[in-house]
Amino acid sequence: MDKIKIAFFDSKDYDKQSFVDSNQNEEFEITYFETRLSEDTYKLAEGSDVVCVFVNDDVNSVVIDKLHKMGVKLIALRCAGYNNVDIEHAFGKIHVVRVPAYSPYAVAEHAIALLLTSIRRIHKAYIRTKDFNFSLNGLTGFDLHGKTVGVVGTGKIGRIFIDICRGFGMNVIAYDKFPAKDSGIEYVSLDELWNRSDIISLHCPLTDESLHMINAESIEQMKKGVVIINTSRGALIDSEALVEGIKARHVGAACLDVYEEESNVFFHDYSNHIVNDDTLARLISMPNVIVTSHQAFLTNEALMNIADTTLNNVKEFFDKGTCTNEICYKCANLATCKQTHENKCF
Repeated sequence: MDKIKIAFFDSKDYDKQSFVDSNQNEEFEITYFETRLSEDTYKLAEGSDVVCVFVNDDVNSVVIDKLHKMGVKLIALRCAGYNNVDIEHAFGKIHVVRVPAYSPYAVAEHAIALLLTSIRRIHKAYIRTKDFNFSLNGLTGFDLHGKTVGVVGTGKIGRIFIDICRGFGMNVIAYDKFPAKDSGIEYVSLDELWNRSDIISLHCPLTDESLHMINAESIEQMKKGVVIINTSRGALIDSEALVEGIKARHVGAACLDVYEEESNVFFHDYSNHIVNDDTLARLISMPNVIVTSHQAFLTNEALMNIADTTLNNVKEFFDKGTCTNEICYKCANLATCKQTHENKCF
């Protein structure tokens, strides 16, 4: 049997190495492309059975039609989120699989790392002591113990984040459209979460309903000095509203591993260039904002889990004609999906 051919887009050294290691028996023929998948680059997938994509690849209806016409049978996401794929348009044409959980610990721990770095001014202290400045002026933080954290989204990552927060002695409240049963979590409405939380952390998917869930109106409901953490999807936050909230001294700090316009910036080195995104430039310039470049997932364990799961998805699809991790518009609402995935979605 011929090897399954995979066109691997948006390739970086770190994820390429994990796939090379996972494919050490060379069961798959993988061609790595540094460019992202888009309407301009889809032709690179000519002759492939599978395209493997990440969060910033643009798998819109036009791309899907072109891939389908070329004979591509599977879109293999090497991530959990799929808002960059038109899954409804893909239905009946190309199957879509994903990696639902590669390391929820990695993302939850990064969210806590951002929080601690921000409120204890660790990043500022690090820079000072490198210059032999050991002054403590301006480095005063606050205790996490006893503070109320509001967690939006209580999937695996959200629940691990909650466990860590409880370890710090924090009070936890949460919102989820589909609350986890028998979890012991205090669920409240979004309005109540905005009102009561000292710290808010987002761990939910990006949907039409959650788009810009943090906006001017919701920020107005929050406590003065609230700390906002986002390690999920950038467009959950209206960036302009966040900037205004920080300027008004209403938002005390923002810890962002994602940004709504990140696809044009993140994962690339622009240190010798002028970045044209004025909103991102303003956020980065603010002393109470920490931005990391979508690196919350980036641990050795997560990278190997992503590679192993992605290639297992491909193998299962072609060997068994089905895949446990298939996703389509009918089961896009994962909390209520009743499919057992004993068969393909179509």
